[in-house]
Amino acid sequence: MKSILTMALVATLAAAPVVAAEQNPFLNYKHWTTPHGTYPFNDIRPEHYRPAIEQGMKEGLAEIDAIVNNPAAPTFENTVVAYANSGRLLDVTLSCLFNLTNADTNDELDAIETEITPKLSEYRSAIRLNEGLFNRIKTVYEQRSKLRLTPEQAKMLDDIYESFANNGANLSPEDKETYKALTSKLSQLTLAFGQNSLRATNAWTMLITDEALLAGLNADTKAMLRKNAEAKGYSEGWLLNLKPTTYIPVMEDLDNRDIRREVYMAYNSRCIGGEFDNTANIIEIVNTRLAIAKLFGKRSFAEKSLHKTMAETPDNVFALLDKLRDNYMPVALEEVRELETYAKEHGLYAALQPWDWSYYSKKMKAERYSITDDDLRPYFELENVKQGVFGLAKRLYGLTFKENKDIQVYNPEVCAYEVYDEKGKYLAVYYADFHPRDGKRGGAWMNDYKPQWMDGKRDSRPHIVNVMNFTRATDTKPALLSYDEVRTFLHEFGHGLHGMLTRCQYSYLSGTNVPRDFVELPSQFNENFIDEKEFLDTFAKHYLTGEPLPQELLDRMHASQTYHAAYACVRQLSFGYLDMAWHSLTEPFSFPECYDSLNAVVAFGNDAMGQVQVMPVVPGTQMETAFTHIFSGGYAAGYYSYKWSEVLDADAFSVFQEAKQKSGSIFDKKAAAAFRKNILEKGGTENVAELYRRFRQGEPSIEPLMKRDGIKLTDNK
Repeated sequence: MKSILTMALVATLAAAPVVAAEQNPFLNYKHWTTPHGTYPFNDIRPEHYRPAIEQGMKEGLAEIDAIVNNPAAPTFENTVVAYANSGRLLDVTLSCLFNLTNADTNDELDAIETEITPKLSEYRSAIRLNEGLFNRIKTVYEQRSKLRLTPEQAKMLDDIYESFANNGANLSPEDKETYKALTSKLSQLTLAFGQNSLRATNAWTMLITDEALLAGLNADTKAMLRKNAEAKGYSEGWLLNLKPTTYIPVMEDLDNRDIRREVYMAYNSRCIGGEFDNTANIIEIVNTRLAIAKLFGKRSFAEKSLHKTMAETPDNVFALLDKLRDNYMPVALEEVRELETYAKEHGLYAALQPWDWSYYSKKMKAERYSITDDDLRPYFELENVKQGVFGLAKRLYGLTFKENKDIQVYNPEVCAYEVYDEKGKYLAVYYADFHPRDGKRGGAWMNDYKPQWMDGKRDSRPHIVNVMNFTRATDTKPALLSYDEVRTFLHEFGHGLHGMLTRCQYSYLSGTNVPRDFVELPSQFNENFIDEKEFLDTFAKHYLTGEPLPQELLDRMHASQTYHAAYACVRQLSFGYLDMAWHSLTEPFSFPECYDSLNAVVAFGNDAMGQVQVMPVVPGTQMETAFTHIFSGGYAAGYYSYKWSEVLDADAFSVFQEAKQKSGSIFDKKAAAAFRKNILEKGGTENVAELYRRFRQGEPSIEPLMKRDGIKLTDNK
């Protein structure tokens, strides 16, 4: 039988025109002749998405109906596995669309995403609220102790049952209708939030025609700014924008304090009022999330959201945040006082402001340790870094990366690689997209175009993408990365390894399908190698002379590692507290009549971050209005997970450091094999806390993180 909701959706989809498979690559995805069945990007056009999505929803609902109407008794295979494998055409189409709307979008793709979002919400609700489907899943779930399932099968059954229960399957008919309306509303609100953030970032520019105003910027940055201007049609001048590759060097290096302030204000007031205002969206998003949580009998959205994470409860999250706050805040305040003194000694006669922090911090670091990004950049030429990162995967896990130009890419700048394991067997496809451009959102991330699963005995391997926004080449120099950009590459590549090395039966659990407070472990763990001379010696060579990174420069770099570590930590904590404040609300957000939504949102954010505030609050700014992680991404009530995972990554890397004391090499094969077997290959097939304990042979400790940051653990905390 079909639910009324499903029948209504089927009727709507039935009116959609039928499109022949040969006219639409998505409809022919099972027969792609591209290498490893990769996307035929050269043949995909915007007009292909709508009909493929509509057909995908038709097929997905038909597959669900086949499960529901199966006369055979519910079993793990005919119900749970059949459900997990349903909707593949839709998955194939949406994977392409959503990857591109983040990495290579345009107005047409944005319009498609906006149009199909409410339809997808209705489609997902039609499945999640299908009583016949849930009843079959529930029947299997209630028999689970008698089914002799493998650990992976038992975990998938538990996760699928919980996903239905957590998405309204046990709600009353009236509450199901309410839930459907709320989720549809939420999907549109979060989409609007993300689009506003991207458009606000892209909308702001500042043309500088007097080169004297750019004093402090190095030649490479000025060359990049000149290219920015040329790309926008300016015959002269240098164009500043709010992309990270411009914003960061301006904040760190530009001598002109007035311009630094203007750029800071533009960046940190994005979406506060004006055409791309997000303040009303924030209120609607958090109130809608709270209303959903209340339907499930939860006090807050955080309580509902944390149920299946390692943290489990808001109290456990706050316990971690508070412990880090208590240990790091005294040191962070001392770091600020020290920098204030330094800035005054170097000509700052006003109070130290946020737009001064990076500028004077970098100068003090350079004086104290005689090291800057400009000292290191010549040794981090992108092609060499790429080979170093690939080489790390070779030394630890035996992987080999071979570029294949026959694999089509979605933008000419993207490189595609075949990945082979230690025995020379094909393992994955890896796409690398390194540089900023219009149509790509800021930041860096990993995603998959195709997850991994088993087709019978055949291992269907994944297609993984890393997207970054690294410094471009100039007319006179290749792309030379900053130290932080190299760290970012290692971070995202760690996610990539999690996706590439996975060996699971079901795509539902493979790769990065793990709790979000565990998903950052492989990425943050991978960052640790940047501080190891043995690793740097494999690739860090001067792009002109070929000379390796000098030992004395390495020594200065290592000495600087704990510089302002406390400030960096409390800054991250402020984001975690902000996230938890919005999502721990137990009553809908409201504000006095003397406020409007703009001032109310800004005031709430400032209050939430106040307990770790170490710099002056600047009126008219608040980062939350462009905080896509929590308001349009997957990190609502989850931003704490970066620090949670950081505790794990420092603890995990201590295993390699201990092994190095015995073997003499940080590339310890035994430790790498254990990390691969228990973490990287397992996906979400078992309880992740147990997976970690199995790797670590014990519980994680906060002490390796404190030691790495040079912070003394406060007594009794």
